[in-house]
Amino acid sequence: MDSYLFDVLVCPLCKGKLERKGEQLICKQDKLAFPVRDGIPVMLENEATPISTE
Repeated sequence: MDSYLFDVLVCPLCKGKLERKGEQLICKQDKLAFPVRDGIPVMLENEATPISTE
């Protein structure tokens, strides 16, 4: 994924900053992981998976 694209992407729910972790973009505020498929971030709430804060 292009680093410029990552810099401008925000969480679609809270508009917060995302963290890159492998093939996922993590929103710590909403505790959701958005997938990146074939280099394209899928920023849909129903495609995100819940994450634990541990």
